[in-house]
Amino acid sequence: MSKPWQTYALHILDAAQKIEGIRNRGDLLTDEVFYAATLRHLQTLSEATQALPQQLKDSHTQIPWREISGFRNILVHNYLGEIDALAVLRVLENQLPQLVQAVQSMLADSGHRHPFP
Repeated sequence: MSKPWQTYALHILDAAQKIEGIRNRGDLLTDEVFYAATLRHLQTLSEATQALPQQLKDSHTQIPWREISGFRNILVHNYLGEIDALAVLRVLENQLPQLVQAVQSMLADSGHRHPFP
């Protein structure tokens, strides 16, 4: 028996909230620990998006779902290469807020109350 999709949606919101907390504590571009923690939460977040129902993802076409999955693969499998920190920062600034809004909308539409603002 698999977990309900709402569990994965909450994982996404939790990871996003943790990333925001990390960003509030320091500069990802200069602090390796903050950067590594951010990458780990991005991996968790990206993996969780793969468990959301396709029908729900299809209703949020503004989100690049395939690219998120691809980004996860880069995070997981590019362990010998260098991941561009500026590209990660752009994802956090430009795409993460939209993803959070979409997931919050999914949860709200399902009648699920979530603890994140």
